Amino acid sequence: MKIWQVIKMEKETEAKISQLTQLENNAHQFLSQRQNFQTQILEIESALKELKATEKSYKIVGNIMVSASKEDLQKELEKKKEMLDLRIKSIEKQEKAIKEKSSQLQKEVMEKIKK
Repeated sequence: MKIWQVIKMEKETEAKISQLTQLENNAHQFLSQRQNFQTQILEIESALKELKATEKSYKIVGNIMVSASKEDLQKELEKKKEMLDLRIKSIEKQEKAIKEKSSQLQKEVMEKIKK
């Protein structure tokens, strides 16, 4: 094997390692977003539970709390929960794609290193 071929292989390996690092960073960001959305869903579920047990309901608008229809507030919370569920599913798909790509790159890097 000629020296320029070795250098080319090393540069390709370095590029793949760099790409792998970027994928790991993206995966970490997606994990953080998903955890944030899951926390928001738990808060919404808690609010819905409390809403069922109360007679009067209030909503925070800006810096004030105003009286709100229990039914309207429930619909609003359920809609927010539904949107968060969709976002989580989207993130999970992206996480899966990143894991697959990352796994493939790891295999390629390991093969290059073994040579």
